Amino acid sequence: MKLTVFGATGGTGQEIVRQALDAGHQVTAVVRDPARFTLAGERLEVFRADLSDPGALRPAVAGRDAVLSGLGARSRKDAGVAARLTRTVLGALEAEGVRRLVVVSAAPVGPEPEGDGFLDRTVRGIVSAVLKDVYVDLREMEAELVRSATDWTVVRPPRLQDKPLTGRYRRVVGGFPRGGRFLARADVAHAMLGAVGDPATVKQGVGVAY
Repeated sequence: MKLTVFGATGGTGQEIVRQALDAGHQVTAVVRDPARFTLAGERLEVFRADLSDPGALRPAVAGRDAVLSGLGARSRKDAGVAARLTRTVLGALEAEGVRRLVVVSAAPVGPEPEGDGFLDRTVRGIVSAVLKDVYVDLREMEAELVRSATDWTVVRPPRLQDKPLTGRYRRVVGGFPRGGRFLARADVAHAMLGAVGDPATVKQGVGVAY
């Protein structure tokens, strides 16, 4: 497939690019600073853009089978970037008629798992309060997707870890795995790539966790 990846310099974005190349896909990695992007490959195109103009992004998405986004706030002070940048990406996709879009969000934005215990509910409440602005941003991002003409999927992981790919995690379409607390960025990328060709995930939130 021909894929475009936004947020390609981030931890999840780099994993998406790496795994997509390993799977034999043709990948366009959209980055603001090429110096921060260290991957290389014969099927890889690095596209430099600041994500402020949908028109400037159109060449990066034209003719692609799917677009994946690892865009999001790196810290609380960056809250607001996910919705703003995703809005620009959506403008480019809709202008080029590209429909398939898979983005990363976060577990607290989706529905609570059924039957979760007191500890999990308490931890989720604390995290949601501390990172309130980040989650408000992600909720607005998801609302932008719902309003769009794209065939979107939102992948919602819990706390992210920098660990190797396992491929062994739980996935709940329209919900979240009970007791799920962690997931490696590599497995988030794996889940996102797996969602691209899965019609059951179209216009759905997908909870993923160990």
